[in-house]
Amino acid sequence: MQHTFQVQGMTCGHCERAVVHAVREVDTDAVVKVDLPTGQVVVESDQPRDAIANAIQEEGYKVAA
Repeated sequence: MQHTFQVQGMTCGHCERAVVHAVREVDTDAVVKVDLPTGQVVVESDQPRDAIANAIQEEGYKVAA
């Protein structure tokens, strides 16, 4: 299942790695694509959308509704 998130606060490669790591803590097999300029994160995962969004938020980033 594909989930698309609008994530605020990502500005660099470290941010991108932190978001990818957070998602993979929820689903080790997740495919994560981050577009820093737009703040868009696309995740291919069987995990619930809320679980992925919560993991990203726990890293300190805001996920827009």
